[in-house]
Amino acid sequence: MSADLERRAPLAQSGALPAEELQHAHDSVNSSKAALEVARQQLAAHKTLVERTSVETHPEVQNAAARVREAYLANARTSLPAPVAGYVAKRSVQLGQRVNPGTTLMTIVPLDQVWVDANFKEAQLLNLRAGQAVKLRADIYGGAVEYRGRVSGFGAGTGSAFALLPPQNATGNWIKVVQRVPVRIALDPAEIEQHPLRLGLSMQVEVDTHERDGEGRPPLARTGPVYETKAFASSAELADQRVAAIIVANGGDARALRRPATGRAPQSASQ
Repeated sequence: MSADLERRAPLAQSGALPAEELQHAHDSVNSSKAALEVARQQLAAHKTLVERTSVETHPEVQNAAARVREAYLANARTSLPAPVAGYVAKRSVQLGQRVNPGTTLMTIVPLDQVWVDANFKEAQLLNLRAGQAVKLRADIYGGAVEYRGRVSGFGAGTGSAFALLPPQNATGNWIKVVQRVPVRIALDPAEIEQHPLRLGLSMQVEVDTHERDGEGRPPLARTGPVYETKAFASSAELADQRVAAIIVANGGDARALRRPATGRAPQSASQ
């Protein structure tokens, strides 16, 4: 365009070319120079991004690898593996039914990891301590089977304190009612396997309160999950293998590829 402008300039001076057309040629040259400068700046920016990088550490390769892993995980989540082994106690979905994300499909109960919540009267809590031996009898077996457990924790309040409509005793018209506090009792898994239990059964509990060295208050919050599942770990490994194969096919070194720190975290569920 600069050469074209140089040819048109003498013609405009002699009057053979209109001044307006010469001005258009000047504008075209200035626009082309501005576009060239923008392209040079973009080239410098791209060189800065890829400077001292290889195939496997290239930013676009890293982004593509993240999208591949995300696609593998989305495909793996089309099937719903259970986080624990147990029995389906409540199912609210039918075969072929369309469901939305977040919909509760069923409830799985691990009957090999059940416990007992014994509701003791407030006057019976004075001598209860964590770790005390407990004898239990379930009505389903009568007196023929006796379970042995340990006190594992105490509730932070009575059942009425956490009710949907807690009682208001500040009205003055108050009748004293003996309150009950839930006490968690851990059972022996071997005994549960030999004599299975179900949720919601009635049990008779007898606590040996002679040992009073344990804690008489609710334990601190749990710092780790009760259940941990790696149901999606296999899909993450397949995604890593696919990404490595693509990098090797393009002349890179798959061993130098580093996944993000949060790329594979085991999913956990607490009960």
